Amino acid sequence: MTAVDDQPTIAEPSAGPKSRNGSGDGGGRASGSAVFTAMIALLVVLVGAVVAIGLIGLLTDVGDDSGSGAASTTVDVTLTEFSIDGQLTAPAGDVTLNVTNVGSVEHNLVVRELGTKTPMLAAGGSATLNLGDLPAGTYQLYCEVAGHESSGMSAELVVTADGETSEAAASESGTSDMAGMDHTGMTEAETAAMMDQLMVDSMLKFPAETEGVGNQLLDFEVMPDGTKQFELTAAITPWEVAPGEFVDAWTYNGMVPGPKIEVDVGDKVRVIVHNETPMGTDIHWHGIMVPNQQDGVSPFTQDPIASGESFTYEFTVDQPAIAMYHAHLHSQVSVPNGMFAAFVVGENPIPYGKTVSGVTIPDDLELAVDMPMVLNDAGVIGLTLNGKSFPATAPLVLETGDWASVTYYNEGLMAHPMHLHMFPQLVYAKDGIPLDEPYFADTINIAPGERYSVLFHATEPGTWVWHCHILTHVESEQGMFGMATAVVVQEPAT
Repeated sequence: MTAVDDQPTIAEPSAGPKSRNGSGDGGGRASGSAVFTAMIALLVVLVGAVVAIGLIGLLTDVGDDSGSGAASTTVDVTLTEFSIDGQLTAPAGDVTLNVTNVGSVEHNLVVRELGTKTPMLAAGGSATLNLGDLPAGTYQLYCEVAGHESSGMSAELVVTADGETSEAAASESGTSDMAGMDHTGMTEAETAAMMDQLMVDSMLKFPAETEGVGNQLLDFEVMPDGTKQFELTAAITPWEVAPGEFVDAWTYNGMVPGPKIEVDVGDKVRVIVHNETPMGTDIHWHGIMVPNQQDGVSPFTQDPIASGESFTYEFTVDQPAIAMYHAHLHSQVSVPNGMFAAFVVGENPIPYGKTVSGVTIPDDLELAVDMPMVLNDAGVIGLTLNGKSFPATAPLVLETGDWASVTYYNEGLMAHPMHLHMFPQLVYAKDGIPLDEPYFADTINIAPGERYSVLFHATEPGTWVWHCHILTHVESEQGMFGMATAVVVQEPAT
């Protein structure tokens, strides 16, 4: 549009034509009227130009966030084992996070200062998190699954002030690429010394006491017909995963792992399940031969046990088993969050008298310990052994010469190679099925849903570390955590 100052000038009016009677008055009146009309028309054009210019300016302001309106920014964030990644900067204003889990286990994203978080995201899942109108500052992001923050899933979202570059803001925030720790002003040697001390300090806290113990043997009532009757209550209850770290776990009888069930071959078993969780549930008897209608897979074998309702399972166990039980309906939520437990039928199939790789298992071997080791890596329970994260994992205390049997149960979402220092592990049963050819190994990889039964001989005194050999499952820049414990072998008291 042409500027107002560039509008053509108005020429002086010329003398109008004379009237046919020779007088100029009539012509003068006509010319004056024409000029007035032209001036009115020009005034309309000028006003229209000014209004148009104003409208263009107004429309420009509406479409440009650089004006007086607040900026709106979307930031893409990815979660994986174990990091939070993305271009984590935004200008002050309305900020939205597009969060995607590109890892293989469940994660979520929490903004600590705002208390805002995504739901738990399964592998490949995504969610949008609107943070509202944020002032300039630094906001802490982390995953709240137990152990994930300490293993590296923490980062900073830097919200910049007007005119401040993202690079400058990130630099001033003092962040580093080392698990979100602040190393500003420290030399390389000082940083290394600090990390050494954090690791040593974390290890010296072992074993730490916490509330609650899982795997407790479930008592039963013997009915008049000989049936062993058990009761289980599924509910969401507080559980201390690590010292001072309480989570809302999905539990059986208030513990993680749930209570261990032990019965004999030939027993009639009745299990009454009370559901106090907010969703429907059921129980699958994983590794136990039961009639189809007792398999615990609603809606195929039963109706879901609604919240506030109860259901009774009844079956006879006619084969030995080293098995487990867990929810099947909504298992992606309930199982990683704690609803899993061991179920053993009959005697432990120790290969008495068998010689393997030159080692003979004594015919009269008496076990000092026969225990489950339940592995998890997801949900609110996170990276744990028997429902606890180091340093709250309980050590296995033995005397020199003791034999111990351990069954690994993987109720997580990832495989875990379990490594025991010093003592070779004799693998003698897989999923409760005795092996015709047992074998020794120092590291045993247990996939989700699998059970491996091992035997070892504690021949040397000392504290021997026992852990998952995916090293980010046990150590981080801030120290040891997660899927680690120890076998403590002591000399017999004299």
